[in-house]
Amino acid sequence: MTAPPALSELDHLDDAAVYQQLLAAQKAAARDLLRSPATLARGLDGQYRMRPHIKVISDALVGLEQGEYNRLLIVTPAQVGKSTTTAEWFPFWWLCLHGKDRVAVASYSDDLALRRGKAIRKYITEYGGEYDLSLLPGSEAAQDYDTNQGGGVRSVSLGAGLTGFSVNLLVVDDPHKDRQEAESKKMRERVHDWWSSAALKRLQPDRNAVVAIQTRWHPDDFAGRRLEEDGRIEEGGKWKVVHLPAVANPSKFGPDPLGRRDGDPLTHPKIPTRNRKALQAWWAADKSGSNPRDWHALSQGDPQPAEGALVSRDLLRAIRDNSSPVEPQRIAVAIDPSGGGRDTAGIIGGFLGDDNRVWITHDRTKAMSSAEWSRTACLMAHETNAAVIFVEWNFGRDMCTLAIDTAWKALQAEGQIPEGKLMPLIQPVHAKQGKLLRAEPIAHQMVEDRVRLRGAFVDLENEWATWQPTDSDSPGRIDASCILVYGLIPEINKGAIVHAPLPTSPRSPARQPPPSAGPYGRRIGK
Repeated sequence: MTAPPALSELDHLDDAAVYQQLLAAQKAAARDLLRSPATLARGLDGQYRMRPHIKVISDALVGLEQGEYNRLLIVTPAQVGKSTTTAEWFPFWWLCLHGKDRVAVASYSDDLALRRGKAIRKYITEYGGEYDLSLLPGSEAAQDYDTNQGGGVRSVSLGAGLTGFSVNLLVVDDPHKDRQEAESKKMRERVHDWWSSAALKRLQPDRNAVVAIQTRWHPDDFAGRRLEEDGRIEEGGKWKVVHLPAVANPSKFGPDPLGRRDGDPLTHPKIPTRNRKALQAWWAADKSGSNPRDWHALSQGDPQPAEGALVSRDLLRAIRDNSSPVEPQRIAVAIDPSGGGRDTAGIIGGFLGDDNRVWITHDRTKAMSSAEWSRTACLMAHETNAAVIFVEWNFGRDMCTLAIDTAWKALQAEGQIPEGKLMPLIQPVHAKQGKLLRAEPIAHQMVEDRVRLRGAFVDLENEWATWQPTDSDSPGRIDASCILVYGLIPEINKGAIVHAPLPTSPRSPARQPPPSAGPYGRRIGK
């Protein structure tokens, strides 16, 4: 930014010359703010907060303006500042650079679109003078107005309002109102038809930039259909995608725009960037307050089909049981090690109860190195007093045994596990090759009410309910829970494979032994 001349430099000048120099400095400062939409917003609005994810979004908007691409899709969780930056400050910034352009802002409702239009109009009124931009006299309606340079802004709901209006920049802000509309095929087709029959037809050949911002709802929502039909730039398609999940997962989504590692939280406008603990707590609370499907769709930008190939969500809800008294007969930890191109290690804890069911009690699956997952598994085994640690026979059996043995001894040396406590038996489990072949028998045990969840397990349930045999990713939680059940009920790993249907409740109760007392209380049945 150009600094204004010092007063000592102005002493010998007359008032007119001083005014001209100050005016030139002011103009230079104003031009300097046009480096990016976020720079402009921060320079003009003292309440605007720049955060790393906002800078990523702003830089992508600059790339759109400079013609590096003409289709930009921004996917983030709700309430992180994307709409303020993209649907309000960005159109104003664009008009400061391209005063003759016509800008359209479209949303699922007239009210939301009108709110964006009012904000842009306010910026033009308050700050436009610095950029020779003002409203055309007599054209001041909030939903449709022109500027003195020949450009204009129209704010409309999807499905209406663009007839006769040429568009150089189109901002699509939240094309779907809520899950109900996104789940409706009729409503989704209405959005897709609007894009094809109205939006694309109004774009102009000289400049035809489009930016869409949304939280995801459905695999076939606006973003999903656009990527399906037009593709991503890196794959030879049209759309530049900025995907910023609440919790980073590069092993699934690819390189993170912020350079985050697996598990790192997204920054937030109202939380200091350096306060990692507060950021983690915020997104953890968001996750705990969401059902699995909404968390993965809205917060992670990863919408899943309503049902997967194995079990239904209704069944998973039905097998949650946090209160039935049951006495553990054999407590175990199961490990699906990281490796083979996957960073995620599956670690699931549970026990075989005196009711002849497997109860899943712990899930500490996450991206971990061998040193990390072996320590995590040992600590869980110590915490739960597990008698055995099951490991995947098909993947580095000797390496797993060595890693666990080393971790146990290290934890004892550190005092986290008592020196005299014996390490649990390490028992390899030889599960069937192929994800579907090994998972189907376990899904069948859920149907037969031989497996229960000791509470709600958001990520575990989501994997079971949404994973498809055609998915390229390796579901660590599914694999680890399969290893646990195979280890505790080895007979189900034999014989023919029966494909599990998608019932909404367990088919029949498990065998009920006589009542007995134990640490979980006297068993009283289902």
